[in-house]
Amino acid sequence: MLREINDRAAIEVLLRDGPLTRAELELAIGLSKPATAQLLTRLEQDNLVTKAGVRGGGRGPRAQLWAANGALAFVAAVDLTPHVADFVVADVAGVVLAEHRTPLPVHAGADVVGTFGEALSKVAEEAGIERKDLAHVVIGAQGAFDPRTGLLSSAPHIPGWLGFDVPQKLSDELGVDVLIENDVNLVAVEEMTVGMAQDVDDFVMVWLSEGVGGAVVIGRRLLRGATGGGGEIDWMRVPDPATVDTGDVWPEAGARFGNLVDSPAICRLAAAHGIEAQTAWEAVEKAGKGHPFLDDLARRVAGGVANLVAVADPQLVLLCGDTSRAGGEEFAALVQEKLHELVLPRTPVGCASVQGNAVRAGALQSALATTREDVFGVVTPTLLGSRRPEGDITRPRPTTPDR
Repeated sequence: MLREINDRAAIEVLLRDGPLTRAELELAIGLSKPATAQLLTRLEQDNLVTKAGVRGGGRGPRAQLWAANGALAFVAAVDLTPHVADFVVADVAGVVLAEHRTPLPVHAGADVVGTFGEALSKVAEEAGIERKDLAHVVIGAQGAFDPRTGLLSSAPHIPGWLGFDVPQKLSDELGVDVLIENDVNLVAVEEMTVGMAQDVDDFVMVWLSEGVGGAVVIGRRLLRGATGGGGEIDWMRVPDPATVDTGDVWPEAGARFGNLVDSPAICRLAAAHGIEAQTAWEAVEKAGKGHPFLDDLARRVAGGVANLVAVADPQLVLLCGDTSRAGGEEFAALVQEKLHELVLPRTPVGCASVQGNAVRAGALQSALATTREDVFGVVTPTLLGSRRPEGDITRPRPTTPDR
């Protein structure tokens, strides 16, 4: 048992830090030189680690590098949007083997399973494997996924994916293990892994783009809710800016209600301030520093965030999505100012730090977590894929019986 704990701890370090020399691994896991050498011999015999070249050269010594055996399993991650599906395939060590972007039909009546399977087969082929070789596939989608039924909701933009048990049907017809997850939840996973929330236990993430979404993380675990809608502040309905004075916090009698701060609502709010724009991020960019529109928008965003903060009392609020990026840290500071007028906690508000396609990156982290648990027994309880029972977040630590 102690050897197994040490072996898992070593693999965890190799997966996290990449190829290492024996001396580097020894330092990382705290075992003696003989114990680390025996450990590597065991893991190589079991095909769990492989030699990965050497470091050094010239007149100095050349040290053997060791890496987790990525060829033991393969995973895929997908960012599914109304416009394009963004695929990536990686080995279990996290090495990206192929990427593929393609439009997929999402309208009602489309063969979404068949076309998705064709695209998945294509990117698998580009990675030098077959679709059946994929151990796990994670899809990030703009909607709420109900784990009880397998149904997507709040996703009128992808009607072809509604009305059936998505992961079950995909898994059955494509012959691979498929999970579907809300896109903002996956961004939160990526922020916990490599971003601003690496050392944060409780935080709230708010996505501002064409739509608005949210994620709540408590104790390094995502709060999904009973129907998969945990954190979805777009379910709130607030006064439409076209029907109320732009400076008012409370609605006038008879005001229409709509989405909190999706792109059309932000564009209407911008128009009320004399800014014409086709998208929310364009409106924010046009406004510039100090414009009253930004102050008004920050008040509306803070109003939605305040409800989450009042209940969860998180350590941090992170804004993400292209509208948030357009406003940057200055807009985040405005939201923080308005938020502190509404709630007692002095919760800081910042911008998410992960660059590129954070939805796809989070989906890849989730797929890797599940597969690494199956292949190596390495558990990453903060990520979506872990099968460890709720509440058990113990990480294996190396021991030294043979030091």
